[in-house]
Amino acid sequence: MTTVAGTYFNGHLKLERVVNTERPVKVTVTFDEEVKDSLQVSDFSFLEVQEILKDYKGSFSDEVVEERRKAL
Repeated sequence: MTTVAGTYFNGHLKLERVVNTERPVKVTVTFDEEVKDSLQVSDFSFLEVQEILKDYKGSFSDEVVEERRKAL
């Protein structure tokens, strides 16, 4: 097993040195510092969303379906 330090930022991993391999190899990345990597319930505010959408007259479910169709 080889250990190489590096830095991860916004989806990119930069290693401190080049490691030459003859074929693709699996790696494991361990974050030395605590990172927030997913949304939590506390990230959402029902009252804030209610205020943003107070003048919206359409159907939320129709908008979600349309957005997902565009993503295909």
